[in-house]
Order: sequence, then C-alpha cells, then structure tokens
Amino acid sequence: MSTERLRKRLLEEGINENLVRDCEQIVLQEFSEVRGQLKVLCEERSNLLDTLRQFEAVTIEAEASGIHDGEYRMTKHEFSGLGRGKYSECSTTESSDDIEKHELEELSDGDEMCFHDTKDYFIEPTDSCGLTKVVSNHLDNYREAQCESDVEKLQSKKEGWKSRYLDFDRRKKLPDPVEKEKGVSLWYLIKDNVGKDLTRVCLPVYFNEPLSSLQKCCEDMEYSFLLDKAYEYGRAGNSLQRVLNVAAFAVSGYASSEGRHCKPFNPLLGETYEADYPDKGIRFFSEKVSHHPTLIACHCEGRGWKFWGDSNLRTKFWGQSIQLDPVGVLTLEFDDGEIFQWSKVTTSIYNLILGKVYCGHHGTMHIRGNRQYSCKLKFKEQSILDRNPRQVHGYVEDVIGKKAATVFGKWDDGMYYVNNDGSGKPKDCTPSDASLLWKRNKPSLNLTRYNLTSFAITLNELTQGLQLSDPGYLITD
Repeated sequence: MSTERLRKRLLEEGINENLVRDCEQIVLQEFSEVRGQLKVLCEERSNLLDTLRQFEAVTIEAEASGIHDGEYRMTKHEFSGLGRGKYSECSTTESSDDIEKHELEELSDGDEMCFHDTKDYFIEPTDSCGLTKVVSNHLDNYREAQCESDVEKLQSKKEGWKSRYLDFDRRKKLPDPVEKEKGVSLWYLIKDNVGKDLTRVCLPVYFNEPLSSLQKCCEDMEYSFLLDKAYEYGRAGNSLQRVLNVAAFAVSGYASSEGRHCKPFNPLLGETYEADYPDKGIRFFSEKVSHHPTLIACHCEGRGWKFWGDSNLRTKFWGQSIQLDPVGVLTLEFDDGEIFQWSKVTTSIYNLILGKVYCGHHGTMHIRGNRQYSCKLKFKEQSILDRNPRQVHGYVEDVIGKKAATVFGKWDDGMYYVNNDGSGKPKDCTPSDASLLWKRNKPSLNLTRYNLTSFAITLNELTQGLQLSDPGYLITD
C-alpha cells in the first residue's frame, strides 16, 4: 500500500518529517492488521464453503434415497464452530464462490490491496483506526446481505423436502387376504396346556394378528399428543396438568385392546422395529432382547420428551380365560428433567371356549413422579353383573400426600378430571361436571376380524421412500 498521498498532504500542512514517518507507520500497521484479519476470514469462509458443499451433497443423496433430511441435519454447535459471526449459519451461491476464489488468489500472490478514499478531507493520525472501522463495516454489510439471501434459499429447500415427506396419505385398511382363512378349534389345541405358560405353546398362524410384539409396543404411542401437551403445561409451570395428561396417556394405551382377540407374532431374538411419524413428531424403536423369557425393550422420542421401557408377559391359561401379567417398568422423561414411572396392570381374556370373547384390565397403576405430583389409578375388574364395566378411577397427590384432583373414566372411551381433594367416589363423578383429558379416536371404517385401530393399520406400512435394506425385515400383512 502506498502512503505517498498521505505523506505529501502532511508535508503541505507543515508537519515535521519525523511525525510524518510516525503517521506512515501507524497507517501501515493498521492496514496490516486489517489485511491479516481479512485473510483469516477468507480462509474460514473457504472452509465453510467446503462444508456446505458436503452438506448439500449429503442432503441431495438423502432426497434421492427417500431419507428424511432431519437424519443428516448438522447440529448448531458443530456448524457454528466452522466460522465466525454471521458466517456460522449461512450457505453460499456459485457466484460468491467465484468471488472467494478470486480474493484468495489475490492474497496468496502478495499483491497490494488498494483502498479508495471515501472522504475528501484528511483523517487525523490519532483517529487512524476509523479507517479500519469503515472497512469492517463494509465487510459486515456484505456478509449480512449475503447470509440473508443464502439462508432464505436454504430454508426454502428444506421446506420443500419436508412437505415432500409429510404430505402423503397413510393407508386406511389392510390388504385383502390372498386366500380365505379357515377357522381352527382353540380348545383342541390348548386343552392339554391348562395352567401352563402359553408363550411356550405353538399355535397356528390363524390365531395371530398381522402385527408383531415389537409393533404392538408402538401402539401405546397412538395418543402421544397427550405427552406433547404435558410438556407444554410443565414449561408453563402447571405441574398438575402435566401429571393429569401423563395419567391419561398411561390409560389410553389400553383403548386399542377393545375387540382384539388375536395374539401378535413372536419376533426373532435380536429382531428390531423402527417407526417414524413426522406428523406426530415421534420416532420409535423396539427390539427383542431375550427369548426365554420373552423380553422386549423400546425407546421413543417426541416433542420435548423421551419414553422407554421393557415388556415381559407372564401368561396363565385357566381353561375359560387367559391371564396376562406384565412385568417391567415404563419411564417417561421430559426435557426439563421431570420423570414419571409406572407399570401396566393385569389383562385377562374371557370366554375362550363358550360365549362371547372379551378382554378386561384390572389392578392398580402407580404413576410416580420425581417432583411435586404422583398419580394412583385403579382399574376395576369386570364382573358378570356389572352394568358399567371398564371403569378407571384414581387421584393425584403431592409429595406430602395431599390429594389435588380426582381422575375417572373408562379405558376404552375417555378420561376426565375434577380439581378437588380426591375424596370423591366414582359414582359421585360424572363427565358433565368434569373436564375432558382424553377421548378415544373413532374406530376404523374398514374393520376386519382383527379389529385394528386406524393407527395400528399403519404400523407395518411401507410408506413413500422406505427401502427394505434389512433382509430380516418381516412384513406381517
């Protein structure tokens, strides 16, 4: 950089030669620092461009293979570590790439950078850093305008990708059977196994529904929106509404058992199942981790919460009925650290030999929280003379045992609550005097003998873009 004009102007003003040299040194030093900073920015920008090219290439591959772009999304921390300031969250265009290469070539060749005066009057030596600020402001304005344009383009691309994978219709019914199913006498098969564990008894495929036990675990996520509501209530500071919605979610998992008289397929040891529902905001994964006893572990992530647990059933056959005793603990953790744990109640299937087959759930469910509230629910056992079956009644209490609300309803219909001391009896609570927590979805319009819900029908559906990469994948349609 030449300081000849500066030197000439200072001499015209009658400035001492020594002072002129000092001014030249100050200006050269300031521009040297600016040049070094600009070179560092150019190098960081070049690294950022390379990273963005890789990110775009991976995203294009994901789009071509039908994989959600969320699986390849770079975290904000990793992305921001590649650049400074506004560079950390923006992409670039082809024209800016060419400009960047040109700038790097100029710097590498050691050519002198020429700056033109923006004002026609002299800047005092004591304010020489003002020129640095002018240059920095120009760079900031350029970067900001470039980033805003590139961010808009990147967001528009992502919106297109999301709409491509979210806007599709899931199936409403199961495929038609290839051949007519033939009935089998259940009593003939199990008459010699009374009192034994039915998990070790081989039954014809006729008694299975087109789902595996891995997929059966995912049915509990049908009403996952209750956990989304619970998370939002907790963020707003309403801990009571949070535990009430968690209790409703714990009960809602039994609604799909109405009219379901077939058993799910027993998966192979090590077999896995994964479900992704972007419309619900959940991703579910389950695996069979033990064969004898049969043990299934599952994990699900939603909007602000995580759910996991293990499931094992102890079965007993009593001739006219089957009793299923679940073993295992289910855990729900919200992002703010609040945790709830509970275990499922006993399930019984009646009238296997004579009469109309039906199922019932009975027992006590304790939903224990690690903070202010917990909940206790009683599933009433159905009797022959019971005119109002399938009832659930309970209450919410705080850490000192004070009751805060009464919860009641039916596991196959809906759940309600009343804010009181929890002393109300079931017969004293009516839906007209209470607030609704959860209501069961309407049954599918295309019912089969399996009586699958609309959500269960989609559990083994191959949606758009899904590829069969695992040879062990089992389609139970």
